[in-house]
Amino acid sequence: MLIRPEQPADHDRVADIHRRAFGRHGEDVVAPLLVDLRRSLATEQGLSLVACEDDEVVGHVLFTRSLLDAPPRLVEVQVLSPIAVHPDHQRRGVGAALIEHGVAELDDLGVPAVFLEGDPAYYRRRGFVAAGELGFRRPSLRIPDVAFQVRLLRAHEPWMTGTLVYRQTFWDHDAVGLRDS
Repeated sequence: MLIRPEQPADHDRVADIHRRAFGRHGEDVVAPLLVDLRRSLATEQGLSLVACEDDEVVGHVLFTRSLLDAPPRLVEVQVLSPIAVHPDHQRRGVGAALIEHGVAELDDLGVPAVFLEGDPAYYRRRGFVAAGELGFRRPSLRIPDVAFQVRLLRAHEPWMTGTLVYRQTFWDHDAVGLRDS
């Protein structure tokens, strides 16, 4: 498996993977969210990575800049969202490889923390822990405490706690937390 930066030629395939992995939510929320989040990568730190098997894109992860409102000052952090693996390639380590590759790259760049909303059983195996237990506050009450997670990197310092502030793009697409059905 090869992990590399996403290229413009990958965009349609990546959108299709998110649609297949997330169904209606992938079509209605994730695909348009991706378009807008990619724009931020032109001017801000972040990563959009794809996993390829036999020259075919089979997975995608996006890390984008957000802010941590720490008591002394704002701190630039990253948010892992979204991530998807084509259903035919799930449960083969593709998602784990994308996460590890991206987190290692961000760690080398001096990013202090990576946040996400997700299944604690899955992400705990990837080094993420419940963010609230470390003094972090979620950006919305719609995010269940157990789903709000963080992975601290080498540049993290003990004073770096506080509230995660999502970039406006997530709010514009109503892609924060859970909505009542």
